[in-house]
Amino acid sequence: MIFFKRYFFLFLGLLIMSFGVAFSVKASLGTSPISSVPYVVSLISPLTVGIATIVMHIIFILIQIVLLRKDFKVVQLIQIPVAFIFGYLTDFSLWTIRNINPNSYSGQWILCIVGILLVGTGVSFEVNSKASTLAGEGVILAICNVFKVPFPKTKIGFDITLVVTAALISVLFTSRISGIREGTVAAAIFVGMVAKLVNIPLKKFSEKYL
Repeated sequence: MIFFKRYFFLFLGLLIMSFGVAFSVKASLGTSPISSVPYVVSLISPLTVGIATIVMHIIFILIQIVLLRKDFKVVQLIQIPVAFIFGYLTDFSLWTIRNINPNSYSGQWILCIVGILLVGTGVSFEVNSKASTLAGEGVILAICNVFKVPFPKTKIGFDITLVVTAALISVLFTSRISGIREGTVAAAIFVGMVAKLVNIPLKKFSEKYL
């Protein structure tokens, strides 16, 4: 019973997070760092944001295997179906809000803020599910484990690397930077804050029921 509760909690987190990604995309003010590469790839290829997200997460899992080697546990392969679910949910969320189009800069910011709130809430659900993590967090933890570096610094460096990669891909294929704007900076700063705030009640719930 606990098993199903935990994975249902994880699914809720992925669903909430996917809508957060969708709102940030619709805002057109730049996506969060973790979504920047899939979004740019979707602009220059036939891949949707969700499918590009799946591909990126599979690459992250392969990186974990290379880094951890014998320390990579078979149970961590659960990140593969989690990646597929999150990718498909992202495309579903984008389809669901496809008719929402802001017609002003303030409207764009409203969607961006909604996206940040949803992503932060979804991350907190994911962490407190005690089931599995997305491959993005998994690869950061692997780097921390292998190179003995603190999580906060690794997270910042990882996010910067993703944003720079997205910018390079965008410039290389479109001759301009797409998907990275002021909203990207806002997401990098505030998603973690939202997750910490939501984590306060969710942690108590998780400890009691999961």
